[in-house]
Amino acid sequence: MSLIIGGLLILCAYLLGSIPTGYLLARWLKGIDIREQGSGSTGATNVLRHVGKKAALAVLLIDMLKGALAIALVHLIYNLPSLAVELPLAAKPWLITLAGIIAIIGHSKSVWLGFQGGKSVASSLGVLLVMNPWVALGTLAVFALVLGIWRIVSLGSICGAIAVNLLMLLLGQPLPFCLFAALAGLYVIIRHRSNIERILAGTEPTIGNKLQQKTVDS
Repeated sequence: MSLIIGGLLILCAYLLGSIPTGYLLARWLKGIDIREQGSGSTGATNVLRHVGKKAALAVLLIDMLKGALAIALVHLIYNLPSLAVELPLAAKPWLITLAGIIAIIGHSKSVWLGFQGGKSVASSLGVLLVMNPWVALGTLAVFALVLGIWRIVSLGSICGAIAVNLLMLLLGQPLPFCLFAALAGLYVIIRHRSNIERILAGTEPTIGNKLQQKTVDS
């Protein structure tokens, strides 16, 4: 029974993560396929450049909510006496970690978009907000600081992905959460590999500027 409950939670985490928020809003508001614009990402940054600020804010918040709900659902099941008895308490942090990883993979590899999607930054932050709000706020602060100085969203995201690992260790988080930070941080950085190439080449656009040539991330 515990394996069935765990499996259903993981499936729900993937389906939540795979909701293609940016794609749906871009279709609805502009009639465009956001995957064919700019970087090809369905995330808030690409939506900002090609749809607008309000749409980008909505995508950011909903994508964060997807990650947060994936973890909140695990907490909810453990708080239901009729189901909690079926799940070992020691497995909870591992299940939270697995649900978080699957949710961010779902965001970037959505079943509804032929396994395409965004770069999992917002969904990762949503996971962190429920996993440990202090780590999430610290990561967000690093992102905001880098963005404020260099005005490059991808650079802020990459620095945040590195910072989350340091914060997990400094705040003495459990091993499963530290592993989540390592795996999710590495995944986010890998998803930004084309951005890293453009940063090194000095061609990565800053806020308010569009990427001149479409470069779809795989």
